[in-house]
Amino acid sequence: MAAVALMWEARAVTGRGAELLAWVRDQPLDPAPDRRETFAAEPDRVLVITWWPAGQLAELPDPPAELLHRPVHRWRFTPVED
Repeated sequence: MAAVALMWEARAVTGRGAELLAWVRDQPLDPAPDRRETFAAEPDRVLVITWWPAGQLAELPDPPAELLHRPVHRWRFTPVED
């Protein structure tokens, strides 16, 4: 079965990275992904990578606009042969 990895990355307004991270952690995905990992980096960035069976994707929504420095970036990746 094909798989899809979704990457969701946002940059918070300066000094609000912890709030953005808390917001992301509170967002449920339905259905739940096979795997979900959340990362943080300076300056005030949050990255979420989720792994899904193809056809069963649930995207994280946009955070409240007052938390964002710029729009959310989203990418979809599929595996390739080694």
